[in-house]
Amino acid sequence: MPHFSVVRPASYGSRNSQNPEQKQPGTSEASGTCSLSGFLGGDHLRPGDTSQPYHRMGMMAAERQPKLPESREMKLGIHVVTWNVASEAPPLDLSDLLQLNNPNLNLDIYIIGLQEMNSGIISLLSDTAFEDPWSSFLMDVLSPLSFIKISHIRMQGLLLIVFAKYQHLPFIQILSTKSTPTGLYGYWGNKGGVNIFLRLYGYYISIINCHLPPHMANNDQRLEHFDRILEMQNFQGHNVPNILDHDLILWFGDMNFRIEDFGLHFVRECIKNKCYSDLWEKDQLNIAKRHDPLLREFREGPLLFSPTYKFDKNSSNYDTSEKKRKPAWTDRILWRLKRQSRANFFSSSLPVPYFTLSLKDYRSHMMYSISDHKPVTGTFDFQLKPLMSVSLITLMAEGPWTMENDMLISYSSSPDFVSSPWDWIGLYKVGMRHINDYVSYVWVGDNQVSFDDNLNQVYINIYDIPETEDQFLLCYYSNNLHSVVGISKPFKIPLRFFLAGDLPSEAQAQM
Repeated sequence: MPHFSVVRPASYGSRNSQNPEQKQPGTSEASGTCSLSGFLGGDHLRPGDTSQPYHRMGMMAAERQPKLPESREMKLGIHVVTWNVASEAPPLDLSDLLQLNNPNLNLDIYIIGLQEMNSGIISLLSDTAFEDPWSSFLMDVLSPLSFIKISHIRMQGLLLIVFAKYQHLPFIQILSTKSTPTGLYGYWGNKGGVNIFLRLYGYYISIINCHLPPHMANNDQRLEHFDRILEMQNFQGHNVPNILDHDLILWFGDMNFRIEDFGLHFVRECIKNKCYSDLWEKDQLNIAKRHDPLLREFREGPLLFSPTYKFDKNSSNYDTSEKKRKPAWTDRILWRLKRQSRANFFSSSLPVPYFTLSLKDYRSHMMYSISDHKPVTGTFDFQLKPLMSVSLITLMAEGPWTMENDMLISYSSSPDFVSSPWDWIGLYKVGMRHINDYVSYVWVGDNQVSFDDNLNQVYINIYDIPETEDQFLLCYYSNNLHSVVGISKPFKIPLRFFLAGDLPSEAQAQM
């Protein structure tokens, strides 16, 4: 999801004015507002006045975010998917692709790159107005498992989308998203790459999904496009503007590299007998890495699975058409770690900064047949010492709950956090799909009472909160950083809180 900024139109005047056309967080067009009625003016609540109802109620113990000691080592599970989907809709079951039934996996992040999504005019217009079918389906599958979509970028048929478990959100900052078309001399996006640049626990990570030119004879052109995409990943205005200085590059996609020299019969016999290593030396990517020092810095797992192209659709048979294209490993997952001093991976104490990426599984998924390509996945362990161990904002929902139609939210910020009047706090059901999937929100500059330099309090009106026994989360979104910088622990809103809002004032007084 490209980051968004909330822009205040000059004609709106005060942000406290209840203009019905005021924009919601995360929207580019006015689409109605959440009610922020019940604003308590100076006659109702004075800073530091302990006689007021918000201070009379007992405060829930502050549940600060778990602090990760600087010396603690972390291991994050990352699952990368690349698939040329040939303009098809998602299949009904993605369990194998996403490894949902693998009890030995403990995943924290999904990174999914698709190529050749339906990019016709009607489809693109529909996907612009609504979620595209793949993104929507992936959110349906992953959000119940506590994964939230943190970013995505689309360029015609290329889609890159990143999901993370919600507890990691305060430690992930989306720095940039970028499209690099290479078709028609750089003017058309049917080929090229899309990039998401982020910080993860303080480490700089670039993620690239690409689609390179096809056909056996176009290998030089493929390598030129690879270089072009790499050269265009400059990030001016950031601490690390050169992509080669980023701590980790994950690069994957339909790279279209073919198997040279060997004939069709020999290649198919090797595949039939699972003698894949006999084909490696003539794989164009492996050949290129032998001659290109920079390309050689990109690592890949062993190709211990059948070539993933080209198949008859709706089957596991290699091309039976008149062209009878030779099978090839067109779909690849590469990675590059920033050059760093060598350290013993198995040592009990890791230097700071320290990070390493270990490939745990690299495979194709032959069961999927909607496309002439088979999807490829790579599962990694990313081991690191966090450079950022405490969230910038600590959030908590106060209780017991007030009878004044309002829910009180307290938050504190770290000394180095720079807030913006356009920061906002969203109330979410656990299992939210993306950052705009809030059930209510409040601007931090509105409905606010500041008690001291370290504690701020805002409130959300009860009428903005759905009546449910589901668990909720609070997230603080920073407009300057374009990211969530604080998240509460899950909590429930007692049903009596909702019921109190429906009672006559006399009954509330008796309560």
